[in-house]
Parts: sequence; C-alpha cells; structure tokens
Amino acid sequence: MEGTTEATAAATNEGEATNTTTEQTGSTEQSTEVTTKATEAAEQQAEEKTGAPEEYEKFNAPEGQEYDDQFVKAYGDVAKELNLSQEDAQKLLDKVSPVVRERQQAQIDAVKQGWLDNSRGDKEFGGDKLEANLAVAKTALDKFGTPELKQLMNQTGLGNHPELIRFFYRAGKAISEDTYVGGHKEGEGDRPKNFNDFAAKLYS
Repeated sequence: MEGTTEATAAATNEGEATNTTTEQTGSTEQSTEVTTKATEAAEQQAEEKTGAPEEYEKFNAPEGQEYDDQFVKAYGDVAKELNLSQEDAQKLLDKVSPVVRERQQAQIDAVKQGWLDNSRGDKEFGGDKLEANLAVAKTALDKFGTPELKQLMNQTGLGNHPELIRFFYRAGKAISEDTYVGGHKEGEGDRPKNFNDFAAKLYS
C-alpha cells in the first residue's frame, strides 16, 4: 500500500515537472519570436533611414511653390555627401527652405524700401513737391506706358525707383511744354516729335 502511494506521488510530481517544463519552453519560444520580430523591424527601419539612395526621388515643395531644377540638383548632391536618406533629406529641406525664403524676401523688401527712400529725398523731383511731381510723371506714364508696363512696375516695385520716376517726370514736363504730342510750335523745330525723341533729349 505504501509502495503504491509512493509511486503515485512520484508520477504526480513527474507530471507537474513535465507541465512546468513545457510551459517554460513555450514561454521561451514566444519570447524568442517576439525578440526576433523586434530585431527585424529595427533592422528594417535602420536600413530605411540610414544611407543615401542611389538617386533621390522628387523633393516636395510647400504648397504653391516649386523648387528650381538647379537647386534640387545641388541640394541632392549635398544630401548624398552627408549620406542622408530620402526621409531625412526631405525633413531638412522642409526646415531650411522657409528660412531661406524669408531671408530672400527681406532682402528684396529692403532694396525696394531703399528705392522709395531715395525717391522721396531726390533733389530733382522729391521733397515737398514730390506729390505734384509724381503727378507730372504719371501723365507721361499714362500717355506712353502700356498696361503691361504698369503691371511690371507694380509687381517688381520699380515704380518707386528714382531713375524710373526721373525719366517719366522729365517726359511729363516735356509733354506739358509742347502744344501737342508729335508736333511743334512755330520756330521751335528742335522740339522732340515722339517718345523716342523725348527719351533721347532727356538723356542726351
């Protein structure tokens, strides 16, 4: 009786040990599988982020803008020298391009403001009589300027350039001194007869 009890106890212990071993083995296999998958994912991510590609894909520009082909090529060459991935190169470009654009616009605005300040203080047409003299210049612009020229002057800020204002101011004064455009007063044969003659006379 005692032998049977001991045998039963031994079998029970052996079964529990087997179950424990099986559970441990299963847990180890699952842990190994998870670790393997994590390692593969990390390696894949590292491959995607590390190293420049043979050739970069098209870089995305901010909405409403385009990158110049020469700029893209130069930037791509630098990015490849730095061994940047496509993703990292795009991120760097997204951060840098707005700053470059703002600086360029600031420089353009400064140049335009310089033109305006110089025109306001010009000794010939500026100062206290600036508004009246601009009205004189406008008569020449309205007379000879095309809509395309006016649009160009407005878009580029050239309408505030002192030399352009000076040209139209002098042309406007010449127009007001003539009896009519294209003609001449009697005894004044040296008067300019058209716009080209006006320009030649003003800048001769």
